[in-house]
Amino acid sequence: MTNVFDEFQWRGLVHSFTEGTPEVLATEKVTVYIGFDPSSSSLQIGNLLTLMGLARMQRFGHSPIALAGGGTGLIGDPSGKASERPLLSREQVEANVEAIKPQLARFLDFEVKSNPARLVNNAEWLCQIPMMDFLRDVGKYFTVNYMIAKDSVKSRLDREEGISYTEFSYMLLQAYDFVQLYDRFGCTMQSGGSDQWGNIVAGVELLRRMRNTRAYGLVYPLVTNADGSKLGKSVHGTIFLDAKRTSPYRFYQYWLNRDDADVIDDLKHFTWMTQDEIAALEYKVATQPEQREAQRTLAQTVTAMVHGETALAKAVQASQALFGGDIAGLSAEEIGDIFSDVPSSRVAKAALEGAGAPLVDVLVDAGLTKSKGEARRLIDNGGVYVNNVQAAGVEQAVTLADTIEGQFVVLRKGKKSYHLLQVVG
Repeated sequence: MTNVFDEFQWRGLVHSFTEGTPEVLATEKVTVYIGFDPSSSSLQIGNLLTLMGLARMQRFGHSPIALAGGGTGLIGDPSGKASERPLLSREQVEANVEAIKPQLARFLDFEVKSNPARLVNNAEWLCQIPMMDFLRDVGKYFTVNYMIAKDSVKSRLDREEGISYTEFSYMLLQAYDFVQLYDRFGCTMQSGGSDQWGNIVAGVELLRRMRNTRAYGLVYPLVTNADGSKLGKSVHGTIFLDAKRTSPYRFYQYWLNRDDADVIDDLKHFTWMTQDEIAALEYKVATQPEQREAQRTLAQTVTAMVHGETALAKAVQASQALFGGDIAGLSAEEIGDIFSDVPSSRVAKAALEGAGAPLVDVLVDAGLTKSKGEARRLIDNGGVYVNNVQAAGVEQAVTLADTIEGQFVVLRKGKKSYHLLQVVG
């Protein structure tokens, strides 16, 4: 691709843009910013799209600013929200800003000399400006008619609960961010998801009025699954970028289980792969869908990018554990995560001390076999596994030495029938 706008287009990442945006991206190097809402202690994969958009800008020579909303986070963005969300305390917002900073830094280069990335917190100015100055210097440029015509406000006015003045003012705050970033860093472009279009256009207009300068806006589509459902939701909840909130194993599994109808768009949106590389995988999806090569590539690429190669290796090992793979070296926390959906039962720690509990009895107590006779026949036929290692014989016992960090024992009957023993006491 000759410029970043062309790159965005073939990846399906252009939703709307202000006049002149394609031309300026093709002929100039601009400073561009995207705001990130600190309403949570972690970004989630919806944010990954815009974060990578900022990183793509940098790779094409533009200067990126990641703006952490330490100020706007105290208000709350009404965009895409059906109702008012609870206000966070200043301390919570500050903690969230600090938590998401490493996630932002993972994708941007702050050391490159030509166009280094910047990480800025809008609390630096929004929490300092006197209210009367803000109303006189910023508020005078916006009519109520203009503001209520924007989708983020209009959709809320149509609802019974309406919108508070607090959230109504959000558009002005974000527009003022643009002015501040222009004054401080020469920033002339704002980007984000399509739900930010109204706020971005307001910022472009405010810059024109206050600084008599031309600014630009570009927004990406809000990515959904092929069935129209929201991206980033699983049976275990929202998929976060923070490993403490969504384990690398769960993160990896989310991408590994993507539908054939979604995986090619995912590769375009969430990886650095080229058109030719993605086209080759698209051919595999069409001709050999059962191999799920595109899904594996997606899962490996995105997990390594977000969590690193070591976490990816553990996630792959964990995934293989469900299919009889080696579980040596996996932690108790990882085992609990991997086997959270399989049947489980408890066993007293005292029962496993010393010589331990006969495996035959353990199988019956766990419900994996109906009788001791069935358990013996299954063991003799090589159909029982302890921690994915085939049982040696009917005389085998389960002891504390078999436990994973003293907390779990993984039992398996046949190829796929798992049972998790939780050691208590």
